[in-house]
Amino acid sequence: MTEISRSALFGRLNQTALKAVETATGFCKMRGNPYVELVHWVHVLVQDPQNDISAIRTAFGLDDTALARNVVATLDALPRGATAISDFSPQIEEAIEKGWLYASLQFGAGRVRTGHLLYGMLKTATLRNALFGISGEFRKVQVEKLGAEFESICASSHETTQRDAGVMTAGTGADDAGVGPVGEGEALAKFSVDLTQQARDGKIDRIVGRDAEIRQVVDILLRRRQNNPILVGEAGVGKTAVVEGFAKRIVDGDVPPALKDVTLRSLDVGLMQAGASMKGEF
Repeated sequence: MTEISRSALFGRLNQTALKAVETATGFCKMRGNPYVELVHWVHVLVQDPQNDISAIRTAFGLDDTALARNVVATLDALPRGATAISDFSPQIEEAIEKGWLYASLQFGAGRVRTGHLLYGMLKTATLRNALFGISGEFRKVQVEKLGAEFESICASSHETTQRDAGVMTAGTGADDAGVGPVGEGEALAKFSVDLTQQARDGKIDRIVGRDAEIRQVVDILLRRRQNNPILVGEAGVGKTAVVEGFAKRIVDGDVPPALKDVTLRSLDVGLMQAGASMKGEF
């Protein structure tokens, strides 16, 4: 069987589910966990009061307090101290694959909703056990009833009216369902932060004590050759401060003419991994 690429899998998620993956990746990085685990994703999904999973929790009477407590306990049991994310847990890819399977074949949907993800996990033994390991509250979901009454149970969810929640028709392929390459501007907006815009919005404070380093960055950028400045140092020594200070100077016009209209962006490699079929492929 041909292996499904990660980009194809993640490309099938609707806006809510994909945004949750991105948020879970950032959450994993913040906690210092080496892998983005299923529990990171579940943690983010149960925080949304308007998605499918929220409607399902209400329909089947899940105890939100107990669920939150169980999720936190599972998160606390994960190893910590990683300085970078190694990869996604295989369970996340399997959850998307099963969600896609049921979304398209059983529900006739063009995109995978969070309710499809939960349904697919509950229908798959390995994922069901992983879900129950995170919280026994998920045992309250009657999976057959969910499948039979999915539309009415999730009627109040904002995913029902989401722009990309279209239904597939006979002959609909990947291109028809709206899955395509991400445009250049969209990719920049999705995987990076515009530091110059943050400086314009007043979100970056004036940097003190880094004038020499910022001037050196400017000097290197203005060279004809070998013009890629690299900031090296242990965590906390001020590498980010130098970059933010440079962004502030660009906005203030305190740079040579060649750099006055430059946009400075910070790339989040962790978020980029969501669209890669293997580690290191973007």
